[in-house]
Amino acid sequence: MTTETKTPDQVRMEFYKQGITFAQWAKDNGYNHVVVSRVLNGASKAQRGKTLEIAIKLGLKAA
Repeated sequence: MTTETKTPDQVRMEFYKQGITFAQWAKDNGYNHVVVSRVLNGASKAQRGKTLEIAIKLGLKAA
């Protein structure tokens, strides 16, 4: 089974189309909005812990 991962730009476009902010998504999912922003901007490699969990939920990495 192959799972298509998304690019950060695709995630941003989905948020834009849904009319939600990264901060709102972070709050709704129990994450710090700064950490979510770091994952989307590539400042965090998202290899373990919360950052990996966020990347998986956003579809940036396969589970």
